[in-house]
Amino acid sequence: MERRDKEQENLSRLERAAQQTADPKTIQQQAKTPEEKFRFSFRKEDLWWTAGFATAALLLFAVQLLINWRVEWFEAPLRARVLNYVWGGLLIFVMLTIANIVEVFLIGRIPNRVSRFNLKRIFRLIVVVAVVFVAISVLFVNWYAAVVSLGLISLTLGFALQMPISSFIAWIYILARAPYRVGDRIRIGDAHGDVIDVSYLDTTLWEFGGEHLWTDHPSGRVIKFPNSTVFDTPVFNYSWPLFPYVWNEIKFQLAYDSDLEFVAKTMREVVDEQIGDIMSQKVKVYKDILSKTPVDELQVKEHPVVHFRVSENTWLEAIVRYLVPPKEAGRTKTRLIKEMLARMNAEPDRVLFPKSNLR
Repeated sequence: MERRDKEQENLSRLERAAQQTADPKTIQQQAKTPEEKFRFSFRKEDLWWTAGFATAALLLFAVQLLINWRVEWFEAPLRARVLNYVWGGLLIFVMLTIANIVEVFLIGRIPNRVSRFNLKRIFRLIVVVAVVFVAISVLFVNWYAAVVSLGLISLTLGFALQMPISSFIAWIYILARAPYRVGDRIRIGDAHGDVIDVSYLDTTLWEFGGEHLWTDHPSGRVIKFPNSTVFDTPVFNYSWPLFPYVWNEIKFQLAYDSDLEFVAKTMREVVDEQIGDIMSQKVKVYKDILSKTPVDELQVKEHPVVHFRVSENTWLEAIVRYLVPPKEAGRTKTRLIKEMLARMNAEPDRVLFPKSNLR
């Protein structure tokens, strides 16, 4: 009951936002729910890493002071080179110390899990680039030689690493355009699953369904594909934050002489009792969003609708359509089928199901 109340509140917020603007991002921003109470915490390993980087920086600083104090230990050219390496290492460890503090105590306080995850990835990339830049500055005193060397290396790697480079650019695209995020349920190509990781080069899915299952239950397997796949393969996202629902259907095969009015009434009543109020609010949000776009698809009923059609097996098919969160589709369908069967089996004279083995 508490979950249903929370979902109804979220839907009402979405509906009010959709009435004010047609821009999906603005609707999502205005309809944001307050973040659940976030409790900041950190691991002991984070403190150890920070202490380790800081200790290394202090040791290098002490080495630098010692070299300047004992000038006679090194000849002038060698002393200058050693000091250059020491200063470079000192700068790198200072940067790593500050970066670790920022990641743990600043980024780690962001309540939104997806934003925190993406920001950490971007921040780590910036730190790596900065460390590499400092290392190159220390190793190559002659900047012209360094630029030429890097140019040749980049040209060579550019041909050899076209796919990884394309996947890295796709990672930036995924962060910027958000075709999917960590936690979303998607289908891309033949891969179906929940996104559990978006790294610099590839995406990892926790597969649901699959060749051995007909339900939406996790298969236990993980799927990895390069990020560059998003450039040439359609992405089906079932977890759009603005409208995270999908249409689902339940169908029964019936004899032609069944009481179709009774069947339709029973199926509608069961769905209405289970998810009717929430579904009507979902459809209202759906209509409000579409009414402000060029899409003319407003013939959507706010309550479950039952259709009949002729089956290839000489039976009629009774089909009821309803809205459901994608990750709850299997549980909801099972619950509805049980209740529908219980009510229709209680009226065997009005509802005639197939009884032959050919069904």
